[in-house]
Amino acid sequence: MRSSLAPGVWFFRAFSRDSWFRGLILLLTFLIYACYHMSRKPISIVKSRLHQNCSEQIKPINDTHSLNDTMWCSWAPFDKDNYKELLGGVDNAFLVAYAIGMFISGVFGERLPLRYYLSAGMLLSGLFTSLFGLGYFWNIHELWYFVVIQVCNGLVQTTGWPSVVTCVGNWFGKGKRGFIMGIWNSHTSVGNILGSLIAGIWVNGQWGLSFIVPGIITAVMGVITFLFLIEHPEDVDCAPPQHHGEPAENQDNPEDPGNSPCSIRESGLETVAKCSKGPCEEPAAISFFGALRIPGVVEFSLCLLFAKLVSYTFLYWLPLYIANVAHFSAKEAGDLSTLFDVGGIIDVPVQLHWPGRDCQLHSDADHLWGPGQWPIRAHHHCCLC
Repeated sequence: MRSSLAPGVWFFRAFSRDSWFRGLILLLTFLIYACYHMSRKPISIVKSRLHQNCSEQIKPINDTHSLNDTMWCSWAPFDKDNYKELLGGVDNAFLVAYAIGMFISGVFGERLPLRYYLSAGMLLSGLFTSLFGLGYFWNIHELWYFVVIQVCNGLVQTTGWPSVVTCVGNWFGKGKRGFIMGIWNSHTSVGNILGSLIAGIWVNGQWGLSFIVPGIITAVMGVITFLFLIEHPEDVDCAPPQHHGEPAENQDNPEDPGNSPCSIRESGLETVAKCSKGPCEEPAAISFFGALRIPGVVEFSLCLLFAKLVSYTFLYWLPLYIANVAHFSAKEAGDLSTLFDVGGIIDVPVQLHWPGRDCQLHSDADHLWGPGQWPIRAHHHCCLC
């Protein structure tokens, strides 16, 4: 007498081969960009450790600081009264390089193999994140070292977002949006939470490990990306997704999210690749000014500008603010700051479920959980159309 089909096997058979591959790509790209954000977060956790009030701590016997020096346990050069300007300069080094690099990264990301591009970017991101932490073990107290590391890290971090969006677009096209993609877009919040919690383990001791461990994890994820990332469904004989203008019989279907007013009407800006089992012909990469002519791009860019202003203020300064105002330890402040990103995870699927159905960006004045997060996700979500 044979037993019934095992529940685990039944579960595997419930999904098609294409679905399993798409699930793999969704999970892999989620982890990739979560690692990118995880490696950005430690600097905000460590700030309250780089400059702290040492009046309640016991001085070492061989310490050479004066008795009235309350900053003797801070890390030079951030032990001065202008430490806020210095820490802000370190942040700006990353952000300015990131902004400039985005123009370059978008060009290379559309013209280079995504697997190689993402793998190299993650390996370099892990390297420069670790080098920042090695400044602790190498006893480096020069501001230029931390600024240079942040500039290099900002440049290589730009490999992440354009590449994962392109890869997800290759697999899901316009027809797989809504709640699932809303959950996928929570990778930034998940990465921030992981970065805060991991960095908090060592922040009160050897704070260099707060950078080195996330850097190693990011580099390992880069190796996994090289081994498992699949750029196009045609590479593994999966069916290509629905893109704009395909198929024609779905054009008049009101339930199709691609037919809502939110959809971007390309007017010839995008060419759908007709692929067989042979090599797939890549659509021509769009120019910068060509992208600006796409309806809605400029408007969404301005929305994202102000949303990022709020988001990155919390990203880089919330733990230090909590430590200074509530007098928490660096670890306690870092752990408490994760509630901001917890709110982002809760809020994102709800907000993105609206654009996926009727393209109305629903907002209320009382979005206190994760302020500034949902406009960012809405912009990213529409980029996948």
